[in-house]
Amino acid sequence: MVEVSSFGTTDTGQPVEQFKLARGAFQVDVLTYGARIQSIRVPDREGRSDNVVLGFPTLAGYLASPKTYFGATVGRYANRIANGRFLLDGELHTLSTNDGPNHLHGGDRGFDKLIWHATDQVDGDQPSVSLQLHSPDGDQGYPGALDATVTYVLTGEGTLRIDYEARTTRRTVVSLTNHTLFNLAGAAAFSDVLGHTLQINADCHTPARSDLIPTGEIALVEGTPYDFRDARQLGAAGLEAGYDSNFVLRDGRSPDPTYAARLVEPASGRSLEVWSTEPGLQLYSGGQLNGTDVGHRGRRYDRFTGVALEPQAFPDSPNNPAFPSVELAPGDVYRSAMEFRFAAIA
Repeated sequence: MVEVSSFGTTDTGQPVEQFKLARGAFQVDVLTYGARIQSIRVPDREGRSDNVVLGFPTLAGYLASPKTYFGATVGRYANRIANGRFLLDGELHTLSTNDGPNHLHGGDRGFDKLIWHATDQVDGDQPSVSLQLHSPDGDQGYPGALDATVTYVLTGEGTLRIDYEARTTRRTVVSLTNHTLFNLAGAAAFSDVLGHTLQINADCHTPARSDLIPTGEIALVEGTPYDFRDARQLGAAGLEAGYDSNFVLRDGRSPDPTYAARLVEPASGRSLEVWSTEPGLQLYSGGQLNGTDVGHRGRRYDRFTGVALEPQAFPDSPNNPAFPSVELAPGDVYRSAMEFRFAAIA
């Protein structure tokens, strides 16, 4: 089932639509504002459905809190680029900076703050919606005009697949991802996520400086707070700031999604597996949430009330030739895919 409705208008009068995709008890709501996930409803072990992602019930919440990135498609480049600049074919490109001196999630007006246009929808066994955005040459400092498409499809009862495509008119850099924060307890039983258990399919991570720019090193997770090779609680390491860290997935970049991570909330029995074609997975445990945002069901989003698992290229890859390439040339097609696979365990 696919249902379309109005979700309000922006401050400049642009209309925003909401697409409800449903398959049995599994429902995903997508907005054209930022091509974002607004809600995901999945049942717990008792069959009780509830929303398991952070977000807002109205457009006003998203407009008032743009730095939360709740559920958004982020780009042109997900995560950080040091000092907002990079060299490509000998030419220095200077980007907008919105994270101190660095560039984060596409800059001041990244893809999360723009209205995407729904170009196709399918109402059937695999309900889906495709959204498209045109980013002009020089947008936020990036070279090349970029046409990007994101498609949300419910491939099974409990599985959401997200496909990205992009084409450019000049050589450029691209890394797109989704910035949903999960709390598998559900909005009705809301608490922090430190008791969720997490397993990540990674032996290494990319250590970062205090401003979260990678040092360029690829280090083993063994013996560090970043060791999630075996499932353990998010709060087990007692890190005061929590996690905002990139993990090097064992399978690297692949043409089809491979297993990346598994998150479990023991009380509800809800579990989430993340599958991805990308080489990295950013773990963000919500340490920058500060209680000022009030979202679904009037829940206040304090520190550690949501966790993001973002498949992506490594942060600052344009400035680290040893990292997997993020370059896109005219005539080539950028493709990336991820799957969120939900289940309820006994």
